[in-house]
Amino acid sequence: MSAVGRHPGQGSTEDPVGDLVSRASRQISDLVREEMQLARAEMAQKGKRFGAGGGLFGGAGVVGFLAAQALVGAVIAALALLLPVWASALVIAVLLAAVAAGMAAAGKRQIAKAGALAPEQTIDSVKADVAEIKEAARR
Repeated sequence: MSAVGRHPGQGSTEDPVGDLVSRASRQISDLVREEMQLARAEMAQKGKRFGAGGGLFGGAGVVGFLAAQALVGAVIAALALLLPVWASALVIAVLLAAVAAGMAAAGKRQIAKAGALAPEQTIDSVKADVAEIKEAARR
């Protein structure tokens, strides 16, 4: 049969086994490379979310520490003067505690949004690829 009507890479039953194996090897290599790129991108996205959540938790810790210092200052001022100075220090302590609670809640949401650390989409994609390769091998 003449090669006039055939297009390169079209694949037919007349292709030598070596060409088929070579093409399959190339396709598997490309597939693995693409899956690795997907895993890298997914892990980068999750890393950013964990970083943001961790930063917010860290900020909540600093603000919470300041709230504790203000509360101690309020107690000292209350004992020393028994009037307005401690009241203003107590208001600042409550305000800082509210800010710390808000930052902690935002940090928790960020970490929850990131999900599990494993690249789930990539794992699912690889499983689907393996199933497809097994199915193609059976044919």
